[in-house]
Amino acid sequence: MNYWWQQLLLLLASLVANTFSAFSGGGAGLVQFPVLIFLGLPFGVALATHKIATVALGLGATVRHWRERTVERRLGIQMLLWGVPGVLLGAGMVLQIPGRWAELALGVLTIGLGVYSMSRRDLGVTHAPRQGGRRDAVIGGFGLFVIGFLNGSLSSGTGLFCTLWLVRWYGLDYRRAVAYTLIFVGMFWNGAGAATLGVLGHVQWSWLPVLLLGSLVGGYLGAHWAIMKGNRWIKRGFEVVTVLIGLKLIL
Repeated sequence: MNYWWQQLLLLLASLVANTFSAFSGGGAGLVQFPVLIFLGLPFGVALATHKIATVALGLGATVRHWRERTVERRLGIQMLLWGVPGVLLGAGMVLQIPGRWAELALGVLTIGLGVYSMSRRDLGVTHAPRQGGRRDAVIGGFGLFVIGFLNGSLSSGTGLFCTLWLVRWYGLDYRRAVAYTLIFVGMFWNGAGAATLGVLGHVQWSWLPVLLLGSLVGGYLGAHWAIMKGNRWIKRGFEVVTVLIGLKLIL
């Protein structure tokens, strides 16, 4: 493929994938990761390159969401303290284990997220934060650790797990949950995973500039769209993306 056509395809894939990811709370890997493999990158190289590129998604979305002042420091710190160790553990293991069975299981679980959200009409529509004690905090943190492990070890859809966990366990509405996912998963979890995979594996550095540009612009546009449309539209977007990602992982 001609170099410039290749760069254009990468830019379009990154822009589309990250716009919808920033709107629905995850799922950039639905488009971007398979395109990297289609263009010839081995699985490990594609995964490391994809992880680094999605850090710009978090940066672009953060710029837009920060104006809304919807992020509280306490929950953000909890996501870092519990989630980042899980990401590092998962990223350190992914290059040593076969991924097909994990992809099938993740695909079924991801579809389950969408079906569960569809069955709960008012889930995530209103903001009702949980006022729990230490036990609830530990359970919530352990859930973040497990999701962080999946984020570090698998390529697609784990941001959606975090979004639904924030809605279901912590009582956030979808708009706030998406903001936390994009900022803390997009920037910090993916950044930790990208650094680990970059050290242990290989990165296609020549493709990164255009992927980073698409991620940055798509992250901002998707976050803006989510803020303008509100929780009902975000909920529908989340449900559509979860089913599509689940099918992609299975097939």
